[in-house]
Amino acid sequence: MDLNFLSKVILDSAFRVHSAVGPGLYEHVYEVILAYELKKQNLMAERQVPIPIVYEGIEFEEGYRADLIVEKSVIVELKSVEALVPVHWKQLYTQLKLKDLRLGLLINFGDEHLKNGIRRIANNL
Repeated sequence: MDLNFLSKVILDSAFRVHSAVGPGLYEHVYEVILAYELKKQNLMAERQVPIPIVYEGIEFEEGYRADLIVEKSVIVELKSVEALVPVHWKQLYTQLKLKDLRLGLLINFGDEHLKNGIRRIANNL
């Protein structure tokens, strides 16, 4: 599936969720509802996907957990904070590298206007 089209569907779904429930809920709530919205669009949305870290040849499962991976192609990192900070997109970029995926979406549902809380992160696109 085309990554640009897929990201549009994900973001359209995120806007629907934000419009329906508003800002200020826990990240987990947005994760559950957004995964549901994506499944309604016939997309595979895996939640809390482990992203292991390899150190000295040993794989540690306790590395990261992706909030959502959609269609095994796009990592969606959800936040519900007052403002995004650079460490948020650095963490997503690291997850993309570790999973060898090309596109990530950082979505902050804590922002009153969702459009201000969206960052698209590319890994060698």
